Amino acid sequence: MSESFKGIGFMCLGVFCLALGDAITKWLGEVHSPLQIIFFRTLVSLPLIALIARFNGGLRTLTTRRPGVHLLRGLIFTSTMICFMWGLTLLPLAETTAIAFAAPLFVTLLSVPLLGERVDRPTLLATTLGFVGVLVVVRPGGESFQLGALVVVGAAVFYALMMITARRYGSREHLWALVFYSTLVPLLVSATTLPWVWQMPAPLHWPAFLVAGFLGVGAMTGLTLAFRYAPAALVAPFDYTALLWAVLLGWWFWGEVPDIWVFVGGSLIIASGLAIAYHERRTSLERRPTA
Repeated sequence: MSESFKGIGFMCLGVFCLALGDAITKWLGEVHSPLQIIFFRTLVSLPLIALIARFNGGLRTLTTRRPGVHLLRGLIFTSTMICFMWGLTLLPLAETTAIAFAAPLFVTLLSVPLLGERVDRPTLLATTLGFVGVLVVVRPGGESFQLGALVVVGAAVFYALMMITARRYGSREHLWALVFYSTLVPLLVSATTLPWVWQMPAPLHWPAFLVAGFLGVGAMTGLTLAFRYAPAALVAPFDYTALLWAVLLGWWFWGEVPDIWVFVGGSLIIASGLAIAYHERRTSLERRPTA
């Protein structure tokens, strides 16, 4: 099997783990607070991440000289998870996934003021198309507009900030340090809230928490290996297979059938992302971060 096919395979596997983990989280969210779900997911994920780091460079890869940066990223990631998990309980799975695809669009826009990067006209036009797609899915002012849509948009913004901080500090900090501390902080934050949000899990919920944690690490590993084996421009478009899984899982478990506007808006968002990836591959845009 060629390196490219391996990369695509790992990308699809990672995305499937993400989608299945989201479905389990949506199911758990019917009973448990997002903070309690975050606690159990990170409690399972953190030792697995440390174990992976142990065999990929050693635990020394977790050392850092920028604890403040990791604290900030951890708090942003905590906000991301809270908003996304809350949104999952308010919206159908496919609609939540489609709106979350807006995160790369926010990365493009926020990289201008926060990183000092330049965005050329084709990228800006593609980004505008993507936001039109978001509006089609969210439909502000329409009868179907819900608080959940704004919550998921908030999750996309927070996730974009996570990506921007990774871009800014990724060359100065080891990958596993970035992943480890962005998992540790949500664990600590959610642990402090347990006395107020705790709900005793039913017997079937315990293995669900465990599986959700494993799926989170599996998704991270799959995506990391995907970009290791193949160019980002080749494997990144397969991230959008998440919408297919979301439609299938939402229909299978909850009988959710997205309306036509979710597919129209989702298609615009996906087309925007693919256009940006293709354009950047062709032109190799020169990023100009500030000091």
